[in-house]
Amino acid sequence: MALHATTLRHTRIGLGACYLFLATPVARSALEAAMSTHMLLQIPLLAVAGVLLARLLPARRQEALLAACGGALPLVVLALFASSYWMLPRALDAALGDPLTEAAKFISLPLLVGLPLALAWRQLTAIGRGFVWTNFISMLAVLGWLYIAAPVRVCNNYLVDEQGSTGWLMVKLALLLFAGWLGTLFVGGTPASQDAPAGGGDRQANPA
Repeated sequence: MALHATTLRHTRIGLGACYLFLATPVARSALEAAMSTHMLLQIPLLAVAGVLLARLLPARRQEALLAACGGALPLVVLALFASSYWMLPRALDAALGDPLTEAAKFISLPLLVGLPLALAWRQLTAIGRGFVWTNFISMLAVLGWLYIAAPVRVCNNYLVDEQGSTGWLMVKLALLLFAGWLGTLFVGGTPASQDAPAGGGDRQANPA
């Protein structure tokens, strides 16, 4: 029990350190210098931080948060809307040009995307998890195609060529995710047994 508590404490410290590192000017400059790393690396990493935070909470705390929010459905809707916003070109531009928006990105992605989705994931049925996957994949593909097809810059901070390459990466990633998710229907079980899109999964009971 003492070893488990020590491991849990060290994990929480490590998670906090990684989150603070992402917020440093060096890490932000490196990840936000290119549209592809901004959208496909920094934003997912911040959401993953929220997923890990949920998994580190005691089981009773997770259940209390889930009940206080009205169950899994409101949390899934919240996560989908919040994640959709940060995939918009206008949101990327605002984060790069306004420190308050940048701070909102670092707060909202863990707390409004990763954390709610991880809390809700265990209670979702196979259909519910399939809805989350297909919604996320379709949104990724549609936005990627819009970036490719747009004749002008949609982000003031990134060039048209970079916008196009990011769009192709998004489309390819959407196809890979769809193929991987679809494969779970035929090989190794159903989507209900898979982890959450951002890394969440079944919660493990932790001591309060």
